[in-house]
Order: sequence, then structure tokens, then C-alpha cells
Amino acid sequence: MTTEVVDEAQRDLTASGGIEVRWIMPEGFLELPFEADDLDELAERLVELAKQALPGADEEVQMQYAAMCAAHYDEFIEAGVQYAGFVTTEVDGARCVATVNVSLLDLDERAGKNPAGFIATTMRHLELGQVGEVQLPCGPAVTCVGNRPSSIDGSLTQSGQDESIWTSFIQVQIPLNNGTVLLLEMGTPTAEGWDVFSAMFAGVVKSVRLFDVDGSPLVMPG
Repeated sequence: MTTEVVDEAQRDLTASGGIEVRWIMPEGFLELPFEADDLDELAERLVELAKQALPGADEEVQMQYAAMCAAHYDEFIEAGVQYAGFVTTEVDGARCVATVNVSLLDLDERAGKNPAGFIATTMRHLELGQVGEVQLPCGPAVTCVGNRPSSIDGSLTQSGQDESIWTSFIQVQIPLNNGTVLLLEMGTPTAEGWDVFSAMFAGVVKSVRLFDVDGSPLVMPG
């Protein structure tokens, strides 16, 4: 993965059991590096990312931004994040930002023969948001639309202090038949961009395709 702004392009990852996951990201996304050979290379790529994300900022702010990104990598690893990207755009004159993460998680052993139904029931019980079940080209999936509190690092705010915000999100979980769950999530703290970003994310989710070790298409049962 590069940290450059990309045109519309296919992304992929390989889950356990040899299942390959492919999806298409729209143009304009900046992507966090996940394939650096060592910490020095990772640091260099994050500084490059900061310069692209904050081209008008001074070097100190860019370095703070790179450090903030680096600080989240332990969280990414713990959460099984395999891809992380973000995009900024203007909607009706307002500057809006959205993030998209793709993760692989272990499927609960209690999921049984209807893992999508199990995930949906669990999420409704936890009251994480509005939960639904959909059929995607790659198989059944569970959707969740909601809001949650988060914060913006002080290095990126005008006040210089951490600021609390609400992030609206769409989460899609696709159970795989190898005991894992493919999780895609879009989040934005800018309400003005919700319609644009949710439509964009719907295209990303619908583009997900699965393949076996021989490159043959897979569709999950259900």
C-alpha cells in the first residue's frame, strides 16, 4: 500500500484458509501504510502522508500529525485492521472528511450455521445502532448505522486542545466460512458529508468479492 492519493483501484487482502478478499476504493483516498519493512520506513511513509494530508501546515504540525497516526497502530493491530484510508472533500461549501477501515476479526464460536443472524442479534442486543441484514454479491452481511463519541487530537484543532465530537458510522460485517468476519466501516464527524460518504461506501461494500486459493470466485452461504 502507498500513502499517495490513489485513483479508483482494487485493494486486496488474504484471510486465513486462503480466502482472498478484493474490493474497490474510489479515487481521492489517502491510505495509511501497512507494509513497511521496518519502523524507519514506516516513519518515513507517515511523514510523507502528513505532508499530503496537511500541505499548507508547517513542519511541526505535520510531524505531530505523523506521530498521531503512528500512535494508533497498536490499536489497528489489536482491532485486526488490514486497511485504513481517509478522504477529504467539500460538500455545499463545507470541508468534510471520512475514514474507511477494513478489518478481519475472529467469528464467535457460538455463531452456528447462521452467523449473519447471530451477529445481527448480538449487535441489536448491544444497541450499537440501527442493525439490518443484507445480501451482497459475496454473501450475507450485517449492517449497523449509528453514532458514537470520539475526539480530535489537539495538534489538529484551532484551540490546540483535544476536542470531543460525534462520529456517524456505517459498519458492515461479512461472516466468512473460515471462522473469521470481514468488517468494513466508514465514519465521518462531518454531518454535511453524510449523504456523499454513505453513497460512496455503499459502492465499496458492493464491490467486495471473495476468491479461493485457485482464484475461483466464492460466495458465502446463507
